Amino acid sequence: MRAFLLRSYGSADELRLTRIQKPEPAAGEVLVKVHATSVQPYDWHLMRGQPYIARLMGGGPGLRRPKISILGADVAGTVESVGEGVTAFQPGDEVYAMPKQGGFGEYTCVPAGELVPKPRNLSFSQAAAVPMAANTALIALRDCYPGQNVLVNGASGGVGTFAVQIARALGAKVTAVCGPRNLAMVASLGAEEVIDRTREDFTQRRQRYDLLLDIAGGPSTAACRRALTPKGAHVLVGGPGGRWLSPAGRMLTTMLAGPFVSQRVAVADVVRCTDNHRNLTTLTTLLESGQITPVIDRGYPFERIPDAIRYQEQGRSAGKVVVTFEGS
Repeated sequence: MRAFLLRSYGSADELRLTRIQKPEPAAGEVLVKVHATSVQPYDWHLMRGQPYIARLMGGGPGLRRPKISILGADVAGTVESVGEGVTAFQPGDEVYAMPKQGGFGEYTCVPAGELVPKPRNLSFSQAAAVPMAANTALIALRDCYPGQNVLVNGASGGVGTFAVQIARALGAKVTAVCGPRNLAMVASLGAEEVIDRTREDFTQRRQRYDLLLDIAGGPSTAACRRALTPKGAHVLVGGPGGRWLSPAGRMLTTMLAGPFVSQRVAVADVVRCTDNHRNLTTLTTLLESGQITPVIDRGYPFERIPDAIRYQEQGRSAGKVVVTFEGS
């Protein structure tokens, strides 16, 4: 099979299209023929090994060289074969998952417990846009309830577009913050109010929010807390990247302040989530009912994965960047 291999840290130029042996599913695994994947900050953080502090953390990308040779956190495709003990799937089944690696290859092995049938109303490219981004949004909004005032800072990206829709599906009143060129698109997702971040600082408003989903970063942690109700929640999802600390540094300082403030602070950590199957099942229900739908900025063919990453690294995509494989 063909796959883009990462041998050393660096730019997208380090990704090499290579022919390698097609993997065989072990017991409890499913071999998936990949029809589509997506590109996201998680991939290029691993590709560059940044922020550097992450290399020192348990479960990090590797100190001197990448631990993961085939990136691609999202997968949508068909079952090629199953390993011993797998009875829930059979060859030909259409599935999707968030294996956190392997999506940049034509085939990948996924634990059966992480696979979910692909939503019937989505194409493979649409389904590939869902797992990591929508799962992150769902985790961040786990305490959202009807009638809450929710603010999504960074509402036009992959996670943000799902967060606006999921919050609305949960009955919240959503205020969204994004750049001027995406105001209409974000409003179409169901936000009751959309703030142009270039013209207004949401932390300076009189309005107070029950939940602030902070994806884009920008305002200080203290300023974000002032935008919350006394018992509100400040939930961080990534933020602008940096070589040494960011976004990990911002997350750390926010969490350290938690015991000293009345508001709840949390980080939506999808990488260490153990409920991927249940969350994807929930998302499938929302997708098939039409309550949420993927927003796709643009698509690339498999051979242009490095270009897809270069584009995504610019941080300007409105929604998701997807990659489709030949014949899909």
